[in-house]
Amino acid sequence: MKMLRSSLLAAPLALLAACGDHPVSSEINDGTFGNATMNNSLLQMGEIDATQALGQRFASEVEPTITFPFDSARLTPEAQRVLREQANWIRQFPEVRFRVYGHTDLVGSASYNKSLGLRRAKAVVAFFASQGISPSRLEALVSYGETRPVIPVATPEERNRRTVTEVSGFVAGRGMSINGKYMAVVFREYVSGATRVHPANRVIATQVAPGG
Repeated sequence: MKMLRSSLLAAPLALLAACGDHPVSSEINDGTFGNATMNNSLLQMGEIDATQALGQRFASEVEPTITFPFDSARLTPEAQRVLREQANWIRQFPEVRFRVYGHTDLVGSASYNKSLGLRRAKAVVAFFASQGISPSRLEALVSYGETRPVIPVATPEERNRRTVTEVSGFVAGRGMSINGKYMAVVFREYVSGATRVHPANRVIATQVAPGG
């Protein structure tokens, strides 16, 4: 039994040490990470792009999008519930950086909506900071304003008034490649297990009547 435990621990350690030797180029197929050993092997074979893989995982385990009232950057109670879920995920992975994209509906001028989208993104980052996440790990620099609607209508539309949180990369550090940081995440979970939010338990922002 002692020899078996030693073998199990040695396998992921060897993969972690070798992770910088192979390029990566493509996405993982299913976006889930239920089997750490499988994903260690895929990364070694160049079948996972580290940032894309973490991005897919984030989107599969938490709801990445919140919506806003009309002409407002105010976080509704439902939006705050979703952001707490996002913040809980972010705290598990100190290696990872995030970017928040702000969007608006098509009501109003393009310049005003560009500014409103940025205010919404900044509101999300401020909320994360209140949850103990360092702003140095988060970027609120991207506002698409009205240019990327989910529903292309000129009337008030809640689904267009949104922010989207995405994985944008890894925190800079010495002596470890991006793939090495990704492998550190996978290995840490292999050894101790990170708390995860099951998809069935996601909190989804409740839609309200558009406009207002």
